[in-house]
Amino acid sequence: MRNNNVKRRVVVTGLGVVSSIGIGWQEFWKNLLAGKSGISEVDYVDSSKYDRKLVGQVRDFDFKIFCPKNNFKHFGRASQMLIVAGGLALKDSMLAKADLKETNAGLCVGTTMGEGQVIEKCVEIDTTIGCDTLEKILPLTYPANSISSNFAHVFDIKNNSHLFANACAAGNFAVGRATDMIRTGFTNCMFAGGVDPLSRIAFTGFHRLVAIDSQKCRPFDKNRQGMIPGEGAGILVLEELEHARKRGALIYAEILGCGAASDAFHLTQPQAKGGIKAIRKALNDAGLSPEDVDYINAHGTGTPENDKTECEVFKAVFGERLKNIPVSSIKSMLGHTMGAASALESIACCLAIKDQKIPPTINYETPDPECDIDCVPNTFRKHRVRVVLNNSLAFGGNNFSLVLKKWKE
Repeated sequence: MRNNNVKRRVVVTGLGVVSSIGIGWQEFWKNLLAGKSGISEVDYVDSSKYDRKLVGQVRDFDFKIFCPKNNFKHFGRASQMLIVAGGLALKDSMLAKADLKETNAGLCVGTTMGEGQVIEKCVEIDTTIGCDTLEKILPLTYPANSISSNFAHVFDIKNNSHLFANACAAGNFAVGRATDMIRTGFTNCMFAGGVDPLSRIAFTGFHRLVAIDSQKCRPFDKNRQGMIPGEGAGILVLEELEHARKRGALIYAEILGCGAASDAFHLTQPQAKGGIKAIRKALNDAGLSPEDVDYINAHGTGTPENDKTECEVFKAVFGERLKNIPVSSIKSMLGHTMGAASALESIACCLAIKDQKIPPTINYETPDPECDIDCVPNTFRKHRVRVVLNNSLAFGGNNFSLVLKKWKE
């Protein structure tokens, strides 16, 4: 992805979060460190029809509080959550909308299901009272690209809006592409992240795959049974370093390396070689070695095969040193937020660097010999965090790794 002749550096200056454990990065981070679970019984679907009932649902989310204009009332839940996360990130960065226009600012956003709830609403109306009763605007709001176009409309982004659908690694792909656009001089500022709302489609799909844990999300635990579906949105404001320094911005971290590898081995079963390749490419892009990594934020879904394969990946890349690298999964608290997952995890990585604290993997009880890593069980840890690897292994062999580093003058 990187043009080695270009020296432009990319830093993170704003963070915006909508999650099941808090809206705004301050609440999100406080609850991550406290090991608070955002998992509860689903009420979006009739759970009596399902054996598995747990989700990471964003409760008490009221779009009108954050964006009261009536002409936005038709936006789907994905657009709403992303716009709120973007507004929080913009405020956190201390940039103004006028600055966005000056810098040719843009958006890269990842999603898995898009506006799934809008599709479901259209189908429900069509099958109960007939398609003639549909509001004309409704069918126009469910294509996935409506998410990026709605965001661009609200933030007055004119020429530079991109959507990625790389399954559960889509957030990382979006951050990586935005990083590349700043590196190569296309722009000085980008919004980057991911979003996915809960939907009956996703919940039923994971249920049919027998991929949902009946009790809790417990990555790397020997008795893990599966993931827990979740929802949320995460947005990072990325800037070219000198642009951020000139305006005196607070810099959370520098994005130092990006690595993608799409192995297309199997729709749902991961393969180690793709994950290994993505991490090695990210480290090479960053100009670092495995010895430089202080913390790994794992994909860590809680599914038996994914966690096992991800540990194989880490052992292949880091060897014996892995024993001394903390590895945690915040999905244990949020559930799997699909397209938003790696974006929210990138935000957690920035905050780990900022505060020199590592969020835990909660619900860890029984060690698994096949996942014999230091998963920071149940309690956050103070730790030297200079270089962080954010790893994602998605459906269809979509692998993407980011390397973030503490920035100093």
